[in-house]
Amino acid sequence: MTAGRAVPTQDDVLGYFDTLSNWGRWGDDDELGTLNHITDDVRLAAARAVRHGRSVSCAWEVAVPGDMERSTTAFPRAVDMPGAENMPAHFHADRRWGFSSERLGISFHGNTLTHLDSPCHIFWDGTMYNGRSHSLVDAATGSAWSAVTAAANGIVTRGVLLDVARARDVPWWEPGQGVFPDDLEEAERRQGVRVRTGDAVLLRTGYGRFRHERGAAGGFAQAGWHASCLPWLRERGVALIGADTSQDVQPSGYDDVLMPVHAVSLVAMGLWMLDNCDLEACATTAVELDQWDFQLAVAPVRFAGTSGSPVNPIATF
Repeated sequence: MTAGRAVPTQDDVLGYFDTLSNWGRWGDDDELGTLNHITDDVRLAAARAVRHGRSVSCAWEVAVPGDMERSTTAFPRAVDMPGAENMPAHFHADRRWGFSSERLGISFHGNTLTHLDSPCHIFWDGTMYNGRSHSLVDAATGSAWSAVTAAANGIVTRGVLLDVARARDVPWWEPGQGVFPDDLEEAERRQGVRVRTGDAVLLRTGYGRFRHERGAAGGFAQAGWHASCLPWLRERGVALIGADTSQDVQPSGYDDVLMPVHAVSLVAMGLWMLDNCDLEACATTAVELDQWDFQLAVAPVRFAGTSGSPVNPIATF
């Protein structure tokens, strides 16, 4: 997989924290990082990518029970609920309406749920994006820096699906296989598309197909971005990356950098991430329409001080 390729050494990857850094690029108080690439003009161009009006989800359904704890209550008649005796008199007059409601608990980081990572999710040497200390993250109130609420206005941009599994004519890449820049460019060439500034790049390794057919894989090995893609992503001005795995190829190939794509992207570059996408419907639609770019809309929940959010990314062709 690496024969004939210039694979960065561990020292090279560690150097990315400096050479690929966006600290101060958009000001010392910037919390948006690469989302700054998504300008009004980029959003307008993304709207022009909608040529068929078809939309598909790029998220996995959240299993209950399993991925989420749920407590549901149902009252066929609202007047029978606890505390109804304290409601105003007119509340008791309508005895026909009822309701159900939920209390939900979810841990969304990890290798299963589709979610957005904001820059405060990862520290390196105790430091977050733009040089802020990890001490700004408090157990009670969350992060005071570069939390998911920095993207409160949503992420709407041009999305590009790079289907490296299809480009290699395999159902899926095997665990431990890393995607390199030449793989990205081969997918571009075959699909007739080019990643440009402000784009969101969604990487399909085929793991979504594997998961649909065989269930989620166990262990810590997975296909994904190789660290060598990081300079390519910065050079292209990519605003957001997603994958059908949790991004980094595992093992990473570097003894002292467990997840170089996560670490360099979030800490040095301020590059936001969509982990664990289900890209199968997106890929099927792209093949059917022969269209590999689309408008991508991601609307994180405004959880104050939180390092990410479960999301349902929508691709509209």
